[in-house]
Amino acid sequence: MKRIVVGISGASGTIYGVRLLEVLKQIGGVETHLILSRGARITMQHETSITPDSLERLAHVSHSPENLAACLSSGSFKTDGMVVAPCSIKSLSMIANSIDDNLLVRSADVTLKERRKLVLIVRETPLHLGHLRQMTTVTEMGAIILPPVPSFYHAPRTIGDIVDQTIGKIMDQFDIDHSLFRRWAGK
Repeated sequence: MKRIVVGISGASGTIYGVRLLEVLKQIGGVETHLILSRGARITMQHETSITPDSLERLAHVSHSPENLAACLSSGSFKTDGMVVAPCSIKSLSMIANSIDDNLLVRSADVTLKERRKLVLIVRETPLHLGHLRQMTTVTEMGAIILPPVPSFYHAPRTIGDIVDQTIGKIMDQFDIDHSLFRRWAGK
C-alpha cells in the first residue's frame, strides 16, 4: 500500500486537496495523512461546502499543523511522498528556506531530505521574480512544481472536469492509475 501525505495550505484552491483525498479514498490502496493548515480551514469556508471535520474523515490519519512531534516529522516514518494542494506562496517560501515552524512545512522538508517525491500545487498568479526564485530553489532541492493549469484537449465541461485533470496529473506523479481525464493520443 502506498502512503502519501496531503498538505492543504491557505491558498485559494482548497478544492484540489479535497478532491485529491476524495479520489484516493475512492480508488483505495493509498494510506493518506492529512495536514490541514489554519489558513486552509478559513479558505475552505469561503470556497467549499465541506467542513474540516468531514474532510479529515476522508484521510486515514489527520495531523494538527502545530504537532511537530507527529510521525511525519521524522524520516524514519516512511512515505511515498507528499502533495501540497494548494500550495500558498507562504508555504512555498517556508519550504524553500527550511523554516520548519509547522507540521506541513516540516513534513515537506523531511520529504525532500529523504529524497522522496514532493509535489507542490502552487496557486498564485501573476508571479513575480521572488516567487519564481522560490520555485527554482525547491525544484533544485528535488520538488516538483505542478501549478493547476488547465488543459482543454480533453474538452472539459465543468469546473470539476478541470479540477480532475490536475488531480490526474498529481496521480501520475505517484504512478497511481486513474481515469480522471482523457489523455492526449495524438492526431
